[in-house]
This record gives sequence, C-alpha cells and structure tokens, in this order.
Amino acid sequence: MKLSKSLALRLALAALFSVAIASEAAAWTRSGTVTTPRGTYTGSGCAAGVCARTASVTRPHGNSVSRSGSVARTSYPSYMYSRTTTGSYGRSVTRSGSVVVYP
Repeated sequence: MKLSKSLALRLALAALFSVAIASEAAAWTRSGTVTTPRGTYTGSGCAAGVCARTASVTRPHGNSVSRSGSVARTSYPSYMYSRTTTGSYGRSVTRSGSVVVYP
C-alpha cells in the first residue's frame, strides 16, 4: 500500500504531537522533526506555559517559506500569540495579538 505525501505528513505530525494531547502546556517539553519531499516541519512543544512551533517548506523551484509562532498564557483565561511568516525573497509578515478563552 502506497501512502500519499499528505497522508504520510499527517500521520507523522500526529505521532509527533500525540504525547501533547494528554499533557498540560506547563508540564512537558518535546521536540521533533519531520522531513518530507516538500520541506521540514519542526514541533517544538511547550514549556512553562509557552508553546512554540516552526516549519519550513521548500518549493519545487528551490525557494522556501518558513513560519514560526508561539502562544503564551498571560493569565487565565488570557493568551498572547505571535506568528512570523518569511517568504521566498526574505519578506516577512508578523501577526500578534491576544485572546480570552471562556470555558
């Protein structure tokens, strides 16, 4: 049975982050890398209430796009987030803000 690239990536990422599902953000730190023909995805996990993730994808013509981001709990139920995406020619876009989550 041959897996599609998309399915293989999803399975790899699911395995990478499966430990995180049962753990609170402040309670664990994990890291791992999945490399596919389209790029490298790095999961950086969580520590001390801050979760971070990075990923980069190389396009067929050789240019790459990368994204990194984080979420931090400021005080329950408030969180701050930031994400930076850098394109093929070095231009970047940063988005950040805060959210309040009510149970």
